[in-house]
Amino acid sequence: MKRKIALLLTGLFLCLTTVSIYAQRDGRRMNMADFEKRKMAYIQKEAGLSKEECDRYFPINNELSRKKFELHRQHRQKIQKMKEDNGNMSDEEYRALLENDRDVKLKEAELDKLYSKRLEQTLSLEKLYKAQQAEKKFMQQEVAKFREGRGERRKN
Repeated sequence: MKRKIALLLTGLFLCLTTVSIYAQRDGRRMNMADFEKRKMAYIQKEAGLSKEECDRYFPINNELSRKKFELHRQHRQKIQKMKEDNGNMSDEEYRALLENDRDVKLKEAELDKLYSKRLEQTLSLEKLYKAQQAEKKFMQQEVAKFREGRGERRKN
């Protein structure tokens, strides 16, 4: 169960990172405050969370998300720096990127493990599961909306 939760959270974070990267590449900045507000409202509704449950759950969940985002941001910066420094990267440089990618995944799994206990103390296991499923569904919907918007702009 904990492994599934960790994998779910990893997937959700990667979706968020993908949306953020594409938004930046297209010259649009994602309004993270608005995004977080919409995400929280969606999760609250879908998981049936009370105000008190939200007050306990979201600070911990948001803290975890910020830490994961920072891990991935640092990784993206390393990749960008290596590409800028040397357009023709060697096998050793690619190996370093691959190792850094694995390290990020391991650190992310460590964060999931650390935070899973805290999150389990905030909600019943049923509501925690529903909240995580709602977050996953929200992220999938956001990625789909973003892709649809990108496709419409390209046609025009």
